[in-house]
Amino acid sequence: MKKIILSGCSGKMGRVVANIIENRQDCEIVAGVDIHAIDASFPVYSSPEQCPSADVIIDFSHPSCIVPLLNYARANKIPAVICTTGLGEEQLAAVHAAAEEIPVFFSANMSLGVNLMAELCKKAASLLGADFDVEIIEKHHNQKIDAPSGTALMLADAVASALPHPSLYEYDRYSRRQKRDKNEIGIHAVRGGTIVGEHEVIFAGRDEVLTISHSAASKEIFAVGAVNAAVFLADQPAGMYNMGSLVD
Repeated sequence: MKKIILSGCSGKMGRVVANIIENRQDCEIVAGVDIHAIDASFPVYSSPEQCPSADVIIDFSHPSCIVPLLNYARANKIPAVICTTGLGEEQLAAVHAAAEEIPVFFSANMSLGVNLMAELCKKAASLLGADFDVEIIEKHHNQKIDAPSGTALMLADAVASALPHPSLYEYDRYSRRQKRDKNEIGIHAVRGGTIVGEHEVIFAGRDEVLTISHSAASKEIFAVGAVNAAVFLADQPAGMYNMGSLVD
């Protein structure tokens, strides 16, 4: 049975992950890390240094917590599944640096369906090329802080990697009075209600439109993906892993 430290255990995703693990036989939470105290079936600490030994860390916290958490993981040689979104350059650099010493699982979205969507978008971009304009629309609940979503950027990167020309990400056309640049990938964020997560990639050509979309009905799909990743990662050598590694 894999022993897990859950970082960000008091958050919405942290609670969902805890519920998922309670019903599994292959792993257990030995400690949680959060600045907020909560009632849980496991001890909760304010910093990872207080935690007992574990086989792997699952992180659904905040970008500001990533660097200290990774420093702890590196010092104690504990694999880490990083699920926190909205990371800046410093945090991303820390993630990649940690992967040189410990196993790190990092994906902008832990859903298998979304990652398949990214592959389909890449295939579409390679076939449609420069003849189609690409626009991405993402929708999330009104409590989400970062915009655009990490998933939207992941999909944009997938499309851009397959196009025959350099791409320019365009987030706001409000102040521009000019025609759309052929190199643009438009990325638009919608925030409202309790939308869990919806992503739509539009390939608009002459007289035809292809749309590839994904809709999440609950947060459980992300939690299940994170827990599966943790169980997988605990037995891997140092390096960077993602959803592709999990399904290969």
